[in-house]
Amino acid sequence: MRTVRNPRQTQLFDPYEPMLTERTRQALLDDWPGVFRHVILELMPVEVLGGAFDPAIGRPTKELYSMAGLLVVKAFMDWTEEEAVSAYRFHLDLHYALNLDPKAQDLSVRTLERYARLFVEHDLAGQVMHQVTTTLVQECGLRIDQQRLDSTHVFSDMACFGRTRMMGVTVKRFLTQLKRHDRTAYDELDEALRQRYAPSVHKLFGGRGQDEESRRLQRQQVAEDMYALIRCFADHPEHAGRSTYKMLEQVFYEQCQVREEQITLVSKTGGDVVQNPSDPEATYDGHKGAGYQMQLSETCHRDNEVQLVTTAVPQTAVASDSAALPAVLDALEGDQLLPESLLADALYGGDDNVQEAAGRGVELVAPTKQGARQLEADPTAATHQKLSLDDFAIAEATETIQWCPADHTPHTSVFDPDRGKTTTTMPAQVCSPCPLLDRCPVRKVRGVYRLEHTAKQRRLAARRGEEQTDDFRDRYRTRGGIEGTNSGIKRRTGLGRLRVRGQPRVFTEMLLRLAGWNILRAAVCPTLRERVAERALAAFAGTLCRRFLAVIRQVALSQAMPQPIRPLSSPCRSFLSLASRRSRETSSF
Repeated sequence: MRTVRNPRQTQLFDPYEPMLTERTRQALLDDWPGVFRHVILELMPVEVLGGAFDPAIGRPTKELYSMAGLLVVKAFMDWTEEEAVSAYRFHLDLHYALNLDPKAQDLSVRTLERYARLFVEHDLAGQVMHQVTTTLVQECGLRIDQQRLDSTHVFSDMACFGRTRMMGVTVKRFLTQLKRHDRTAYDELDEALRQRYAPSVHKLFGGRGQDEESRRLQRQQVAEDMYALIRCFADHPEHAGRSTYKMLEQVFYEQCQVREEQITLVSKTGGDVVQNPSDPEATYDGHKGAGYQMQLSETCHRDNEVQLVTTAVPQTAVASDSAALPAVLDALEGDQLLPESLLADALYGGDDNVQEAAGRGVELVAPTKQGARQLEADPTAATHQKLSLDDFAIAEATETIQWCPADHTPHTSVFDPDRGKTTTTMPAQVCSPCPLLDRCPVRKVRGVYRLEHTAKQRRLAARRGEEQTDDFRDRYRTRGGIEGTNSGIKRRTGLGRLRVRGQPRVFTEMLLRLAGWNILRAAVCPTLRERVAERALAAFAGTLCRRFLAVIRQVALSQAMPQPIRPLSSPCRSFLSLASRRSRETSSF
């Protein structure tokens, strides 16, 4: 039976009033519990979560808003299941955030795991991230026209194995399952093979030599063992259908080749291969290692009181940043958070990405790879470089050259739509004596001065020229702030290394922690704090009336006394302001 308590329901009296002083209450409202209780809790996906329970039959569930909220808080506070259960039982700030009465609360780890499983099965983390982000952007009054983009690496809760150990662990997992389900088939295997994989994972191959030749022979032995097991059980459906056998096949054919019954190991497998059988979806990034990554975009307008993450796209580590922009733009467009300009590093700055962003009305501000290298080497070297297409006058509509850097008109300039190229010829009498010839891209071919270019080359040349300007450097300087955001998220929410593995659970944790980061950042926004205070006052009708009468009594007594009127406290002024506003709204009807 579902138990649901609407967070927006007005109560007669505040159950926390006898337990909180004015200072402690203000501390709750000014921190994440106040934001969560009065802004975020009502956004929890209770309808989907409640679909797993009968509406009227069975034992009552835990209050669904509080359970969904607990999973979000658990993620960005980086709690274990036991720590989350302990906080649910004893922490007053969590009780306030989850709209729980300040009395004895109880919860088991198994119950919490059940709700966490429902979050993963129904992919609710993406919905939470969307609702939290769009709501906070609106409540804080943030400008989203300027944003910045970057990716950050995330490690799952898996061991990082070398190639030989990873293959050996795959064999050991298969043999362990075979021994459990078919001891006869296990005992029929070669004794030497069984003994090689009998030690624990941490002691596997512990007695081998440390030199390169010993490691190569050990790796070859493991590859041959894998192939022998695959052939032995390929015709046994009861074993070939098991997950460990399928993993054995996948790892073998990713790491090895079979040619005329001769097994050789692949020299370079690439990053899109299994890194650990316990987390088969994790892939490898050559610079950052095995695991996953998250594409993040963040507001960066100077007028914003805080900057929030506007979208988060989880990926495996092998995914390239250069190919991630369309997915990021799709997510931003789906949330109606598309910016006017998006700052990114050179990995995102390909011409295809610039055109993709422009087609959606977004200006992608990112240096080209060549321009980024030039800026790193010598920002003042632009005046000594050779001339480029950007120095020619080119008509964009026809892609033809109008005149060269020396103000000479071409003899011919013709665009070939089939090849996508423009071929330009220059008069020999103006090019041969030209002082710019050594720096000019025009080349003499068979007595003819020619230049060929494409529209992409023209656009890249124009961007490289713009990158050398002070205006571009001043504009692009803001992009570096997202590096601090990445490190801050990892320090505060534990995003750098998660306690789960497997893509569905990893993606869920990543999205919930990003939603929690936005909650933590929004809690310091003055505009949002004012709204939280107003909603906290309006949540308890009886308390509001009683405090309002106390204020009126204080004002009356102060007017009757000859001494100066004592200034009203901040809560009293807030109550009077809210009561006055409600009176005007009521009288308007």
